[in-house]
Amino acid sequence: MAGAAHCSLQAKRLLLDPKFEGYKLSLEPLACYQLGLDAAVAEVQLRDDQYTLDHMRAFGMYNYLHLDSWYQDNVYYVDQFGRVMNLSVTLDTALQKPREVFRLPTDLTACDNRLCASIHFPSSTWVTLSDGTGRLYLIKSGKRGSSASEKWEIVFNEELGSPFIIAHSVSFVKSDAHSLAMLLLRVEKDELDTKGSGFHITLEWVTIAERKEGDHRYEVSERRVLQGKSVPHYAAIEPSGDGLMIVSHKPFTFMQSESDKLEENDDAKISNEKKDPLYYWQQTEDDVTVTVHLPQDITKDDIKVHFSPDNICVTLKDQPPLVEGQLYSSVDHESCTWIIRENKSLEISLIKKNEGPRWPELIVGDTRGEFIMDSSQCSEIAESLMHLTSEVMNPNPEKENPPCNAQELEECDACLEDGASLCRFDGNTLKVTHVINLGSNQYLFSVVVNPREMPCFCLRHDVDALLWQPHSDQPENMWEHIATFNALGYVQASKQDKKFMACAPDYSYAALCECLRRVFIYRQPTPLSTVLYNRKEGRQVGQVAKQLVATLEANDPILGFQATNERLFVLTTKTLFLIKVNSGN
Repeated sequence: MAGAAHCSLQAKRLLLDPKFEGYKLSLEPLACYQLGLDAAVAEVQLRDDQYTLDHMRAFGMYNYLHLDSWYQDNVYYVDQFGRVMNLSVTLDTALQKPREVFRLPTDLTACDNRLCASIHFPSSTWVTLSDGTGRLYLIKSGKRGSSASEKWEIVFNEELGSPFIIAHSVSFVKSDAHSLAMLLLRVEKDELDTKGSGFHITLEWVTIAERKEGDHRYEVSERRVLQGKSVPHYAAIEPSGDGLMIVSHKPFTFMQSESDKLEENDDAKISNEKKDPLYYWQQTEDDVTVTVHLPQDITKDDIKVHFSPDNICVTLKDQPPLVEGQLYSSVDHESCTWIIRENKSLEISLIKKNEGPRWPELIVGDTRGEFIMDSSQCSEIAESLMHLTSEVMNPNPEKENPPCNAQELEECDACLEDGASLCRFDGNTLKVTHVINLGSNQYLFSVVVNPREMPCFCLRHDVDALLWQPHSDQPENMWEHIATFNALGYVQASKQDKKFMACAPDYSYAALCECLRRVFIYRQPTPLSTVLYNRKEGRQVGQVAKQLVATLEANDPILGFQATNERLFVLTTKTLFLIKVNSGN
């Protein structure tokens, strides 16, 4: 990741509430509606050869319910007959049965190594669809959510290799041609991996563009593959199609073509040749000594060294300056000297104008030199840092602010995957341009707040959960903190049976569900209509955040979970549940 800008996420203080007092369990009833499905959801069980944690994360924990963010309260799933079923809700009291909008042409049961079918909605009129056998469908749907104008027509239908699921897709116009780009996720056998799990993860970035002939036909214009060793928590293409962002525990890299590899090897040889420092330098409190190695044929008459109070310039014969630039600090230029040593090296002595302070660099911004520190300077620095270290874990237990003690952390604070990172890849150079080390900021879930923007991702920060909106077109504000769910980071960590997490696109609540039956809802703090006092502190409480619990009347495991501003949709094998969380405006 050389050359990548190392960034950090800047939380907005105004969106944090240090005085948050926790959630109060509310017993208010939640309206819950259920719809029996005509046919069971097309669930695909993991096979015996899909035994790794990555298989479980990618396919075993797959969300079979797909939310269409372009239209309000519009969800889809695929049933065991290969039918894409849709439920569009306007009134909870007048629910229609899910209706068929499309039928996959292939017989899903005929493929032994198939994965679950996956759907993504790159725009308000386009759909990307995979049947789980390795075939990709590009569908023009018209306006969705109303049977009158909705008609799904296949525009592109092609086999793209081994089975995959669609992780993300976008629709954009480039060079006056309409294009769609999608990320295809695969977990593949890795014969070279003898010490690890024996598998690697690939993300194939496929671009499909409209042909220039004007016949409205589409064809694959580009295929690029990234490879990594862990299933990404988050992977999304930028709306313009110019880059992508990945949050993963282990890094991803683009797989190179043979021509790229040859070019990189040539670059590596050139950089290796340049590895030796151009000059070495040492310093004391009074002066700086610079040593430059000279070529064999250089004599004293060929060397020109020019000193000024803030600059230095060294030239050999009539060549461009060998060393030139602004010195870190001023020197007494009239007292500076240079000589040629017996070992054919040029030694320059610079007399510091201000005695004492150490120079961190010789020439401002020049990294071609190497600083050599003598042993007395090393011991002096070690001695100055001695007060910051101790051989005892907590040498002063009575101190007002003792150091952090890891034993005080609770079990639910332990994050199994420290070291996850967020990387932004450029689509032209295929290199990482920005990287953020997330450290202990555990990834929780993603949500589409605005379908024209990239999906947001939610990370744990201390006890809170912070929602971040990527802005690929704003280099100075590439990741914006847009909402906070107080204490949710801590609360969700204690739910050991949790399967899915989600939040409303307007941030009014967050929710999580367990593998069976139970759904937990966490509302944002709201003002109270009655007077409530905190008896411990004797003060009036202005607002309260409520926790609600819904228990579904189902024995089947939860397969899908989606949140809208008003409702939660929960999918089991044979039933679709609707939980009314907020009333409409």
